Amino acid sequence: MSAGEVRFDHVVGLWEDGLRRLRDVDPGERDRVERAVDAVVDELRRRLGGGFSAQELADYYVGRGTDWCFDIARRVAGDSPSALDMTTVAGAAFARYLRSAGDYAGGRRLIGPEED
Repeated sequence: MSAGEVRFDHVVGLWEDGLRRLRDVDPGERDRVERAVDAVVDELRRRLGGGFSAQELADYYVGRGTDWCFDIARRVAGDSPSALDMTTVAGAAFARYLRSAGDYAGGRRLIGPEED
């Protein structure tokens, strides 16, 4: 296993935790939080485009952090504490965008023969 795989395995757990936390958001806050998550996903699409791998997304997450996500969430959802919780918002957004990675399907990363 390479160092990149360890980093991916670590961050994907954080992203999955974001999805779990999103499911537990108070129903009265859900619309705001979903708007924030959707806006971050849209920004990821703009920044990374369509052709990317799961590892590239993990590298972006580790290299760029999530401060930029906070600014987007505040812009679209105001001062809602739930919508400004980046563990939830950024985690869920990265988890959702991961589904578009060229090497990710069925809830798992596809490993090519050169990575065995």
